[in-house]
Amino acid sequence: MKTKITELLGIEYPVIQGAMAWIAEEHLAAAVSNAGGLGIIAGAAAPIDVLRKSIRACKEMTDKPFAVNIMLLSPNADDLAQLVIDEGIKAVTTGAGSPGKYMAAWKDAGIKVMPVVSSVALAKRMVRSGADAIIAEGMESGGHIGETTTMALLPQVVDAVDVPVICAGGVADGRGMAAAMMMGAQGVQCGTIFLAADECVISDKYRELILKAKDISTVVTGKANGHPVRSLKTPLSRKLLDMEGHIDERTLEEIETATAGSLRKAVQDGNYEEGTFMSGQIAGLVNKTGTCRELIEYMVHGAEDLLKNAPSLLG
Repeated sequence: MKTKITELLGIEYPVIQGAMAWIAEEHLAAAVSNAGGLGIIAGAAAPIDVLRKSIRACKEMTDKPFAVNIMLLSPNADDLAQLVIDEGIKAVTTGAGSPGKYMAAWKDAGIKVMPVVSSVALAKRMVRSGADAIIAEGMESGGHIGETTTMALLPQVVDAVDVPVICAGGVADGRGMAAAMMMGAQGVQCGTIFLAADECVISDKYRELILKAKDISTVVTGKANGHPVRSLKTPLSRKLLDMEGHIDERTLEEIETATAGSLRKAVQDGNYEEGTFMSGQIAGLVNKTGTCRELIEYMVHGAEDLLKNAPSLLG
């Protein structure tokens, strides 16, 4: 499957792995890239030495392109922005801010820049800053989300910008990928589906919860403090929703205390009571494990079959 995104990034399939904090590390990124997609290492707020080690380890496991995600509000964003140049990274995805201050240096280094956006206005702003592609992420996604659904957001972003657009949020099989392409996307970014990948280093409890999830298994917390997050329903998420029902300064402090380190507790410890198990609404379709190659080819080949047979719908 060849699109503007496969040409831009030098990859076989227009499938990009989501930048999931504590999850998107070298093993998963290398496996996705080796399978023909674009693996991503999540920078988050990890120490630069740790990220450098992760990038170099990934290079040992794949000779294919992979990317690094930079959360622009992270305290180490400046250092990470320089690190991707020093390490010869070919593409970056960004979130939580504008990459404008780094764009010239990245362009000089030949890095392709793909910001994640949740609105048309932000997409336009990123293109003006020099973005090579846009990742339009709907609120179906796991983790930090916006307010607009993928089906509503994606075609509006496609119409608003003149660079390739990647669909994120609500894609886990060939049907979702084909739908995204029909709405104008040149590729898809997937996170939740890769939680079921054999190469994904997460706790057994996390994988168990994803595989058992249904269509109504996720909930959004954090609206009260302006940082909505989608995750699986757990004792912690229910507690947070209850606390957010009567918000005040003291409650906000209690929420901050309750959520500190909760993602790590989910990913590494499998702590069901205190962990935040981030997941997209599409988790109900993720019901089997497999290698990254198997998951990607299942999705891509399914999309190809649907798109090839689309004329039959016209009679």
